[in-house]
Amino acid sequence: MTKFGYSKAVGCLAFSTVVFAAPSWAQTRPPIAEEIAKANGLDSFGQIEAIRYTFIGHIGDLSLSRSWVWEPKTSRVSYTAKDKDGKPVKVTYYESALGSEPAKVRDEIDPAFLNDQYNLLFPLHVYWDESADVQDMGTQKLPLGTGTAKHVVVKYPSDGGYTPGDTWELYLGPHDRVEQFVYHRGGSMPPKVVIAKWSGYEKVGPLLISTDRRGTADGKPLRVMLTNVAVKLVGSNKWVTAQRVAAR
Repeated sequence: MTKFGYSKAVGCLAFSTVVFAAPSWAQTRPPIAEEIAKANGLDSFGQIEAIRYTFIGHIGDLSLSRSWVWEPKTSRVSYTAKDKDGKPVKVTYYESALGSEPAKVRDEIDPAFLNDQYNLLFPLHVYWDESADVQDMGTQKLPLGTGTAKHVVVKYPSDGGYTPGDTWELYLGPHDRVEQFVYHRGGSMPPKVVIAKWSGYEKVGPLLISTDRRGTADGKPLRVMLTNVAVKLVGSNKWVTAQRVAAR
């Protein structure tokens, strides 16, 4: 679900085949993949000109914060954070021209962007990422607390990407909204297992996003927050800010 500092601390996202396109991209996806993505705004993603958000992560006594503006139609990414000395860092680049960027952008900033963007939009990636194997496992017990939920397993291939072999176990509540998840890292970096609840759902334009995830990473307390989330729609220069959705 998250990778702190990219090369250290917590990493739990699959960066296998990253695909952003129209619904026709993934005609062979299983029905549950499309159901999850549609519940979180898949059909209207083409209306989005830009997405703004800040990723805040805490694991144990480690913390980080980094802000992004992503324009999916042009692949333009703007990054704002602080370096280890507390000085502000701002970078803008195009993913489509990543090969011409400095090593720091290619090897640190863009992987961090992919990590944080997956955290923001993982329910859509379940459908977008054709390399991932998606299986509906039926109703099973929740990993945290009591009760049951629809259990869907998303497994990425063992080769290729930043963290090959990653597996996400999603537990879905009403209307295919993710309530909890278990993450298993395919590589050797920690954490190997992350378990968390998804809450703080907000409606951001056509998207539905969980903005607060709490749990553990290899037994250490974990919290990931997505703040300042907003979108610009095609033809508008105004940011549409997030509106809290009632818990189910």
